[in-house]
Amino acid sequence: MVTLARIALRLIEDALRWMVLLFRSTEALRAENLFLRRQLALYIERGVQARRIDAATRVSLVVLANLFDWRSALVVVQPATMIRWHRAGWRLLWRVKSRRGRPPIPEELRALIRRMANENPLWGEERIANELLLKLGIRVSPRTVSKYLRKRPLGKPRGDQRWSTFLMNHARAILACDFFIAVTATFRTLYVFVVIEHGTRRLAYVNVTSHPSANWTLQQLREVVGDTDNHKYLIHDRDAIFAKHLDDSIRVLGLGVLRSPFASPKAKDCVAQCTSFVRSVGTCPLTLWPRPAFLSGVDT
Repeated sequence: MVTLARIALRLIEDALRWMVLLFRSTEALRAENLFLRRQLALYIERGVQARRIDAATRVSLVVLANLFDWRSALVVVQPATMIRWHRAGWRLLWRVKSRRGRPPIPEELRALIRRMANENPLWGEERIANELLLKLGIRVSPRTVSKYLRKRPLGKPRGDQRWSTFLMNHARAILACDFFIAVTATFRTLYVFVVIEHGTRRLAYVNVTSHPSANWTLQQLREVVGDTDNHKYLIHDRDAIFAKHLDDSIRVLGLGVLRSPFASPKAKDCVAQCTSFVRSVGTCPLTLWPRPAFLSGVDT
């Protein structure tokens, strides 16, 4: 605090001297400048060591250096030192300007977020943020909510369900579907659509088409869902064919749509194993006939 006061006083003093110099003639200022340079040259020749420059003098020199070409007039320090002072001044300026960030949320809202998290351990920051917005009209970003949640200690399990835990708890109610490509001996590309029951690993449905579309996929799922009412969820990847209107139509059939997480090939590992098995069984006939046995029902 004392240093800041000294810097402020030094700047005020220099400003007053500058105002006094405005009333003097240009010839007088030039003569005084030459007069002072001559005396300074004597000190330089004698090798007189200057005292250590304090913070107030540094700020004053930096401010005055912006008004003229200071490189030829600098003798007490190296030019690199003056440049370093300039950079330190800019860092200090931006540190002061960037000190204030987003204001913290009220203490009552923090307590409400912690209470919601404690009473609903399966809720994450996005669910809590959506509940606050829809029911109370309070807009808080999920990142802000996560700041005030209780941190999980290292080595302790998470409070919410993992993907593997969900699949284990609802295995008999889950269907998983996927596409894979098969190529015939005539180099015709076919798209094989498979649906597997997650709990029993049983292949529930398979069909083939050369032109897959959302409407065709929905029709195949209607045939699967029409056979039984024991399934509640359908897992598929994030392929473009599973568009939003297709997911809405699947929900009308009574199935909840679950998309596999990003960059998680093991999230639907049972479907991958099934497609690998079907492909291994069907690749031998593929090299012999254009329409192998398991592709005999291809939809063109």
